[in-house]
Amino acid sequence: MFRARHRIRDRRAPDDAAGSSTAHRVGRVAHRARCGRVARCAHYHDPLMAVTTRKGSATRHEQLGLSLDDVKGMYRYMLMTRLVSERILQLNRMGRTPFGAGTDGHEGAQIGAAWCIRRGKDWTVPYYRDMGVSFVLGFTALDEFRSVLAKATDTNSGGRAMLNMFSSPSSRVLSRSVLVGTEFPHAVGLALALKLRKETDNIVFVFGGDGSTSPGDFHEAANFASIHKLPVVFVIENNLLAISTRFEKQTAVKDIAEKAAAYAMPGYVADGMDMLDSYEKTKLASEHARAGKGPSLVELKCYRYQPHTSDDDDSRYRTKQEVDEWRAKDPVKRAFAYLLAAGTTEQELESIRTQLADDIERAIAQAESEPDPRPEDAATHVYAADAPLPDGTRA
Repeated sequence: MFRARHRIRDRRAPDDAAGSSTAHRVGRVAHRARCGRVARCAHYHDPLMAVTTRKGSATRHEQLGLSLDDVKGMYRYMLMTRLVSERILQLNRMGRTPFGAGTDGHEGAQIGAAWCIRRGKDWTVPYYRDMGVSFVLGFTALDEFRSVLAKATDTNSGGRAMLNMFSSPSSRVLSRSVLVGTEFPHAVGLALALKLRKETDNIVFVFGGDGSTSPGDFHEAANFASIHKLPVVFVIENNLLAISTRFEKQTAVKDIAEKAAAYAMPGYVADGMDMLDSYEKTKLASEHARAGKGPSLVELKCYRYQPHTSDDDDSRYRTKQEVDEWRAKDPVKRAFAYLLAAGTTEQELESIRTQLADDIERAIAQAESEPDPRPEDAATHVYAADAPLPDGTRA
């Protein structure tokens, strides 16, 4: 299932190979604001080969301040995300839901980054593929299937909006616009509000894909955040594809994190197929923001296994061989292997899968039994409850 000596191959040019002096930084991009230079890294951890630190005195997760229970919890959310994502596509193929957008391949990036968020204190602006982030922040499988099936009980929009427009005021999760990149100015506005309210220990996390860094919204938000030293972490899940547009056709830089230098902020690169590396780099960025030093950018390099959505034919822009190569780097399998090497039994991990599978089937059955939205409710929640409508009435 997992090759012990498998190592993730870096997609950079040969002259950036692991022999450079930055090889052991594990992907951190060293920011030099004055000259705009960044140091790259071509070495990635193999969980089986790097359970302990180089000194052998502590495990990787202990070095990062995490307990084994933390890692088990991270694995549980990763597996939950994978199983729910797979069932969404299956339901679509069975004609039981009209549309779906998978998360497969992003689990390590999402769970690792989300583990840095303090629920109910920090603000989060997820993007439409961030199912794993939502689960860490308290959303359930039932919430997800209510959204996918567009039920009146959908906690995000009452079944009126596109799926995965996550929203939870109590958990400080702001619903994003469907338009790619528009989440960044909203997040920076939240960060400005936190600063004005002197919530000095709370920060904002905003997520997007690699394609979301192309519109001007991203650059305007990054510039404003840097000028005002706002407490925001830009988390970019770089799966190398903006729907069908390959990464090298989107930007001339090797790493999105290089763009951070233009706005005098730190940039970090993480192996998004590795939950602990994703956690480590996002933690560095969050500590920077909590210290009042301003924004950072974290690039989580991952890969999307499923088509862009259930309506997409991904065979038109990538090969099966490419997908298979990335499946050999499966973040869920890598987390499974890490836990085995750290002393967790296979029986315990399989029991997690069994419990999740049962919970997911119950969630599907419950969601399908619930009512659809009423046409007359289509205009509700558009205006604030006390705001008059154009005809003088109130919502």
